[in-house]
Amino acid sequence: MEHLVRRRYWWFVFSLLIILPGLYMLFLHPLLTTGRPGIGLRPSIDFAGGALWELRFPDVTPETLSTDQIAQAFAVAGFESAQVQLSPTVVDGQPVAAALVRTRPLSESDPNTEIDAVTKALTDIFGTVSRERLESVGPTVSAESTRSAIIAVLGASLIILLYLTWAFRKAPHPFRYGVCALIAMLHDVFVVLGIAAILGATIGLEVDALFLTALLTTLSFSVHDTIVVFDRIRENLINRHPAETFDDIVNHSLVQTLPRSINTQLTTFFTLTALLLFGGDTIRNFVLILLIGLVSGTYSSIFNAAQLLVVWEHREWRTWFKRGRQDEVEVRSGA
Repeated sequence: MEHLVRRRYWWFVFSLLIILPGLYMLFLHPLLTTGRPGIGLRPSIDFAGGALWELRFPDVTPETLSTDQIAQAFAVAGFESAQVQLSPTVVDGQPVAAALVRTRPLSESDPNTEIDAVTKALTDIFGTVSRERLESVGPTVSAESTRSAIIAVLGASLIILLYLTWAFRKAPHPFRYGVCALIAMLHDVFVVLGIAAILGATIGLEVDALFLTALLTTLSFSVHDTIVVFDRIRENLINRHPAETFDDIVNHSLVQTLPRSINTQLTTFFTLTALLLFGGDTIRNFVLILLIGLVSGTYSSIFNAAQLLVVWEHREWRTWFKRGRQDEVEVRSGA
């Protein structure tokens, strides 16, 4: 435990190993697969726009339900290029054929006519059709949602930076605490977004309004734990012994707060795990993102934010490319 700070670059490397695959899926994978730059997240209709139909087919067995037939029925009703995903469910212990269909948005002037056309086309092919859910979001609303999401994240980051700088104003170099907490928070954002991109490509996880809620909650988890660690560092700096170095103080502070951080986050972890297993499909993705953010926030507070304070204290970036060593040689030669 006494080597937590001494091994800080190990923790940085571990963070990079977690972040880099996500960055690849976020930025490089869309470019390599489509030839166009983009973001590798799978947006829901909240951000991409369109209509989402959740349908059940009581007269059809799940084995005989065809995505091509469903897409053809939607094309007859005027919804070409419908994306169909089969999602069989169980009702009263019996398997029921079901599907999720994504189409263009419904007409704002006469949506009922389009809904009736789709229902008739599906009924002609499959018999009885039950529409369990229908959501439609136009391109204007989706663009506004995307813009609001970006503003929310940037605004929260700025407020957190200003608040931490003010809260640690009595500590040496208070601005450093705000910046280091912000970098650790940025680490959590990349972890969550990267894993969301990977899960979107593998299991079809979509980024929706609940995802944004989970992301902002993750930021609060991260900053909350970081403040606890930083506050203990500040207290130990005030009561430091003459022989103690800054590294010793940070390491001692981490050892003091580590049990508290782990115990506090474990209680939340167990609750979220129970919700993930038994909470149902509607909140499963939301809880999954919260779990990922909780683990990442706890890690970054201890192994990134506090370690960055030590790096900044010694200005270690001067020696990353051996420039610091050259400066030392020049000083010695001049003397």
